[in-house]
Amino acid sequence: MIRWLLWLWGGVILGGIVHLASVLIVPRTATQDAYSRIAAVAPVNSVVALPDPSAEKSLLPFMDPAFVTAVCRYDLSDGALKLTTPVSPAYTSVSFYTRNGIAYYAINDRAAGRRVIELDLMTAAQRALLPDNEETTAADRLIVEAPTMTGLIVLRALVPEPGAAPLARNALGNARCTKTAG
Repeated sequence: MIRWLLWLWGGVILGGIVHLASVLIVPRTATQDAYSRIAAVAPVNSVVALPDPSAEKSLLPFMDPAFVTAVCRYDLSDGALKLTTPVSPAYTSVSFYTRNGIAYYAINDRAAGRRVIELDLMTAAQRALLPDNEETTAADRLIVEAPTMTGLIVLRALVPEPGAAPLARNALGNARCTKTAG
């Protein structure tokens, strides 16, 4: 009897290990993840407006139809980026994701406290190369450190009513994701 319980316990442990390994490995082997779908429509280091989501088709998972969405597919191998986003009248948010979809930073218009969200995106190595400037404070220059060289910046503007959609689209249409000078 004890022998059967040991075999059963061993099977449960082995099944748990296989299950855990497959849950961790399968997302990394997916060929049509969000980054790959965005790569087909968005060039590197530029902001592209996404079409409104529908039940049948959506480029990103969990897109809310109450928001206008734009993305910047970034690559920091050639240097840091400067993101400039005018805020919409209702609400604007900017979220940063790694190539594998892990969120690592987010900011909204209320936290920025300005009519334009401006920040620099760079790796830790690129930030270490910046000269120390005592006249520039952290409030003057928002720097986000990316954990990976490639990823996505997702910009969202709330459309509280259908008539406000052009204002939200205009705000995101004026967003820029460009390589910094120097």
